[in-house]
Amino acid sequence: MAPLEPPPDRKHPQHGVKGVYYGGHWVDLEDCANSFQPDPAKCSQCPTRSTCPRSKSRNAQGVAPHTIYDVAIIGAGCIGSAIARELSRYNLKTILLESADDVSQGATKGNSGIVHAGYDDKPGTNRAKFCWRGNQMFPALDRELRFGYQLNGSLVVATSEKEVEMLHQLMKRGETNGVQNLRIVQKDELFQMEPALHPSAIAALHAPDAGNVIPYEYAVALAENAVDNGVELRIRREVVGIEKKNHDGNGQVFDVNVRHWEPRSYVDARERMGKRPDGEESSNDVNSGGMGRLVFRVSIAISSASVMIKGMIMMLDDTASDALRLQVPSQHSWYLSAILLFGSSTSSKSKKPVALKDLVEQCSPPEGKGDEGKVQVTDMFTGGSGSWNAVNGVTVGHEIVKCRYVINCTGSASDKVARMIGDDSFYIKPRLGDYLLLNRNQGHLTQHTIFPCPDPILGKGVLVQTTLWGNLILGPTARDVDNDEARDMSPESVQEYILSKCKKLCPYFDPKEVFHAFCGARSKSSRGDWIIEPSAKDAHFIHVAGIDSPGLAGSPAIAIEVVRLLKEAGLETPPNERFNPNRAPIIMPKAGMKGLKMGPVGKNDSDGTDSDEAKMASNVICKCEKVTGTVFSKDVGFNVSFLTFDFITELEVVRAMRRSLPIDSTQAIRKRTRAGMGHCQGDPLNYNCECRVKAIIARENNVTVDEVGSRPWPATSTLSQRWIDDEEKMALEKRMMVD
Repeated sequence: MAPLEPPPDRKHPQHGVKGVYYGGHWVDLEDCANSFQPDPAKCSQCPTRSTCPRSKSRNAQGVAPHTIYDVAIIGAGCIGSAIARELSRYNLKTILLESADDVSQGATKGNSGIVHAGYDDKPGTNRAKFCWRGNQMFPALDRELRFGYQLNGSLVVATSEKEVEMLHQLMKRGETNGVQNLRIVQKDELFQMEPALHPSAIAALHAPDAGNVIPYEYAVALAENAVDNGVELRIRREVVGIEKKNHDGNGQVFDVNVRHWEPRSYVDARERMGKRPDGEESSNDVNSGGMGRLVFRVSIAISSASVMIKGMIMMLDDTASDALRLQVPSQHSWYLSAILLFGSSTSSKSKKPVALKDLVEQCSPPEGKGDEGKVQVTDMFTGGSGSWNAVNGVTVGHEIVKCRYVINCTGSASDKVARMIGDDSFYIKPRLGDYLLLNRNQGHLTQHTIFPCPDPILGKGVLVQTTLWGNLILGPTARDVDNDEARDMSPESVQEYILSKCKKLCPYFDPKEVFHAFCGARSKSSRGDWIIEPSAKDAHFIHVAGIDSPGLAGSPAIAIEVVRLLKEAGLETPPNERFNPNRAPIIMPKAGMKGLKMGPVGKNDSDGTDSDEAKMASNVICKCEKVTGTVFSKDVGFNVSFLTFDFITELEVVRAMRRSLPIDSTQAIRKRTRAGMGHCQGDPLNYNCECRVKAIIARENNVTVDEVGSRPWPATSTLSQRWIDDEEKMALEKRMMVD
């Protein structure tokens, strides 16, 4: 019988709390040493402490300006990043271009993170073809990339006999699509599975193969592994034009015209210091550049199979030395490495580390309330939060990227990019989806992803789900941007819609526990299906457009299909003998408070050197999220060097910084370590984690705090303040009560 009182406080495992979800299933902390925490030598990751050049991946340093790439991928969401990772299996020159200020800033950032099973996709469509296929790839992908994948299953809930008929139709459609293990559960079993459902529920379609990820962590993992295996990434690169040209001896080549932009705050800071606004260092910037920067003359000759450097003036930093070392055959690398490392070490000794306390005192989070500086609807068309700079940022240069093949996976801009080669065969109709995020104390209410019966026009409808990290997520809306009334809904109306709809699925959540709201733009195509095909204008130009839900689930299968299309178009794909599919996780599981230290800025901070790693590991930077870096322990009998405890530590932020993707903002660290993701949202009156993170980024990149980006708005998409007060909490409760 359905409960009339709130269900008991159930405790579900939370990713990172005494264990992890790995390959879809729960792994206790005691077993993480043998699976989730791999041997670092077997993972693709940065071999040194060097950081990336501004707005480029580490391996972009020293790339010749007239390089002709085999493939240029436009768009670094989960689709573009999955394609980049798949192409990194081959010995190709591949470049990934992203118009926003980080990977996964568009629809990937603003969605539910559900790995759908594929039961509601129309048979015969690309959605039906790739969703289930991609779904089945996630367990193996997570075992390699360790982004966190929970096989939690989904339930489509019926509240009437008419809706029960719809469940049978959905199950039949799913079986036609090849989806396995579908079944309809009746009321008694349903409430045993989910006791917090609305009492009106009478049956549900159960899809046990549905899962969930944190979508931006998934995309970061794909992009990291792609770059570690040779793909070059450039962010803040907006494609503004594409031409086909015949280059002598190279046949037809695309000239991709790229606008390089930087935030106004960054450009102003650089100009005040007399530095170049594009982030590059001029010849007279030796003393103000990156740590380990050095000018010296080297005269050596290595074998004919390697690089010959003779009598050249070279300017190298840690990044350049590592990139150059990777080009040298192993039998000779010790010789060149010794020279470069000696120079780097000598230079570094002369630079006194800057204390974090001094850096924190120079920065503060953005202030304001209401609509001042808030993300607007138009921002969602250019990549979501943070990428408003792509419209209002400062153009610091233009680049021509030459390539033989182009992959267009630019989301809401994919029709615009298609028209650059004269292809107007489709257009994109963005559909906005708004979400509300609740504190972890609400996450016990659901275990499965809970859906209502789908709407024939608006699709799957709202959902109630506990995320991988234990928060409860509600939403989304489905606001078509060509519908003025839907597009211009007030924030209050959006909240009312989400809360009133979700309470019909699970009436027991507390709306006063909402602490964050966000929005994403799904790319719906005019054809009504995903577009995965060569352009009719040129077979070397591949469209991957209109990838709306369930695009995240289909992304790994789509990537394989795109590589097949490239081969069919003539791309030669010799294997990359050095391809390494494994990636070490950034966030590690917690095991308690032992060994950690909290306190005011300056009390526990390290100096940032490798010799101070133990101090970094104990220094708590963010206390809300309870995610950490690693600390050595002799008290637990694991055969590993490091274990993790609660909270985010300085070491965890530093390790994220020293990976292969460029990081120059607190938003980028937030997506990788969850620093600032907790209920206080970086409140300076709580623990001021945003400024602490900003200081670490400045120290690691050897720049001023003014050159480090922050979250660029004081409030989230529908909340009036970044740190909501009691008045707004009560307003949310009233909106939930609307029928």
